[in-house]
Formats: sequence, C-alpha cells, structure tokens
Amino acid sequence: MAVSRIDILNQRFARSLRGYDTAEVDRFVQEVADTVGTLSEDKAALAARVSDLEARLAEFRERETALRDTLMTTQKMSAEIKAGAQREAQLIIDAAHAKAENLLNQGNLRLARLEEEIASARKLKAQFEMRVRAVVEQHLSLLDMSAREDAALDAAAARAAARGRGENG
Repeated sequence: MAVSRIDILNQRFARSLRGYDTAEVDRFVQEVADTVGTLSEDKAALAARVSDLEARLAEFRERETALRDTLMTTQKMSAEIKAGAQREAQLIIDAAHAKAENLLNQGNLRLARLEEEIASARKLKAQFEMRVRAVVEQHLSLLDMSAREDAALDAAAARAAARGRGENG
C-alpha cells in the first residue's frame, strides 16, 4: 500500500491513558509526512528526468542507426565508385593499348610499303643503269665503227693518192 503525505497527515490515532506523548507523536508524524512528501516530489522529478533521458536516448539511438546506415551506404557507394573507376580505368588502358597496337600496325604497314618502294626504286635504278650502259656501249661501238671507217677511208684515200702520184709522176 502506497502512503502519501496527506495520508500520513490525516491519520488519527485513538487516545489511551498510558499512550505516547501526543505532541511528540504529532511532531514525528509531521516530519515523516514532510520526508514522504519530499521523497514523492523527488521521485516524480526523477521519473520525469528518466522519461526525458529515455526520450533523448531513443533519439540518440535513432541518430546512431541513421549514422550507421549512412556510413554503410557511404561505404557501399564508395566501393561502387571505386569499382566503377577501376573498370573505367581498365577500359581507358585497353583503348590506349588498342590504339597503340593500331598505330604500331599502321607504322609497320607504312614501313613495309616504304621498303617495297625502295626495292622497286632500286630495281628501276638497276634497269636504268643497264639501259644507259647499253646505250653507252652502243654509242662506243658506233664510235669505234666510225673510227674504223675513218681509218679505212683515210687508208683508201692514201692509197688513191699514192696511185695518183704514181701515175702523175
């Protein structure tokens, strides 16, 4: 049974001849009533404080949950962003490798074409040199023939002159 300050103050006891001192009992009852009243007020204040603290605790727990969820989401997003960046970096690297391979292939094709052109130019040069040599040899042959003919004509003219002198002289 819960006893309040008012219950204590309203309590009346029967009187007897050999009982306690009434004034002393009344003072003691007053002190007990005051103590119970103070304790009741303290209890009510503490209950209100507990209620307030429980509400704040619930709020902090909600915040903690929200922060934990935010942290988890942030970590997940960070991991996804990192994975995406790694995939993108790999794509860029692969594209660069492909472009480098393409440039290298183009360079090799150009080198092969240039080597073919150089070989073709050397072949043309050799053919040109052979033709020039043939023409020069042909001209030398003609010059040699012309010199022989001149020598034969000179010899024939000298013989004719010698015959002509022999008949005239």
